[in-house]
Amino acid sequence: MHASTEPEAVAARLRASAEALGFDAFGVARLWGGGVQAERLAAFLAAGRHGDMDWIETTAERRGDPLVLWPEAKSAVMVGMSYAPSTDPLEALKETARGAISVYAHGKDYHEILKPKLKQLAGEVVAATGGDVKVFVDTAPLMEKPLAALAGIGWQGKHTNLVSRVHGSWLFLGVLLTTAELQPDASEADHCGSCRRCLDICPTAAFPAPYQLDARRCLAYLSIEHKGQIAREFRAPMGNRIYGCDDCLAVCPWNKFAAVAREMRFAARAETDNPPLRDLLKLDDAAFRARFAGTPVKRTGRDRFVRNVLVAAGNSGDITLLEHVRTLLDDDSPLVRGMAVWALARLATCEEFGLERVWRMAVEPDETVRAEWMMETM
Repeated sequence: MHASTEPEAVAARLRASAEALGFDAFGVARLWGGGVQAERLAAFLAAGRHGDMDWIETTAERRGDPLVLWPEAKSAVMVGMSYAPSTDPLEALKETARGAISVYAHGKDYHEILKPKLKQLAGEVVAATGGDVKVFVDTAPLMEKPLAALAGIGWQGKHTNLVSRVHGSWLFLGVLLTTAELQPDASEADHCGSCRRCLDICPTAAFPAPYQLDARRCLAYLSIEHKGQIAREFRAPMGNRIYGCDDCLAVCPWNKFAAVAREMRFAARAETDNPPLRDLLKLDDAAFRARFAGTPVKRTGRDRFVRNVLVAAGNSGDITLLEHVRTLLDDDSPLVRGMAVWALARLATCEEFGLERVWRMAVEPDETVRAEWMMETM
């Protein structure tokens, strides 16, 4: 049976298979050549809004047009799996002695859950159409959100993330490209209206305009992708966010229609359920890897993660964390030592900080860390 002769039957078969595999959303898009998404990507890169993410620039041609990635492809089968939380993520920001971890990273790494299921769906596509297939779960230079919007799963909101009328802001996406010409679904219209809650809640003003993001100001980018120190202007706004930021997602009014995720492996573990800062400040590399094995948190690495925890410690006002902060002044990583200086300056008395500074400035080998000490005495 081929999609060209029985397109409706093939679409129904694939939709049923996707649902049986546990996917919550399904849609098909016909692939385009270049167009508005490529133009928006070019403007994003030209403005330098991708920050440290050089891989976006180096793959821009393929990212802007799936047909450059695979010229023979005709259709994109898009699937989504809900990871909607059972509680409001914004409540975690009130618990300043604990680190707030983005909802998407609370459970098992979604790549490991979606990809095997998507491969099974790929087998159904081959059986139904005879076409070739390629499967992607955030593993290739594809712009999943525009494809999902084209396939009718949702639309890109003013925060640039995908929004679904059924699942709100909480969908993991998978892509299956095929040479088969499948019956496409109608694209989803924009239902943001005059709402701008996602723009107004951003603590760092990361949206220059609706539907535009400057990643360099985004706390999700800064806490996960950014390799250097957190710029001073973003440290206080970071609050207790230690991995990602859900503010613009959590405030979306369409979330009221989202049921809690069916996939239990996305539920929070004790290790990732906004854990106490004092526990996280003690993590060496081995302990970090063991604690966050199998979760998205692991990929950011111990040093960047502890950097974030130190920012949260400095913002906490909890002087009982001082002993752990002081220990990290001797850490092997300049990234950690530098942020420990800032946290110490926030938690210690002026006299305590001054005494610490006198002898540490004399032995500190890293220029960036020395600059942190200097900045705190200006």
